Amino acid sequence: MTRTTYRCTCGALLEFKHDLEKESGIATPTWKCTDCGTPVPGQIAEKVRHQNPS
Repeated sequence: MTRTTYRCTCGALLEFKHDLEKESGIATPTWKCTDCGTPVPGQIAEKVRHQNPS
């Protein structure tokens, strides 16, 4: 299985759950880049958040 990565508009490489920040107070989770707060597309965020560094 290949890893999913996402390059944020700020240049940060998002690979693992700790690279994402969950926006609270919303029924469906919204994920953002921890570096700049830019929203990450939901489908990408769901894949990235299930990956753990090995």
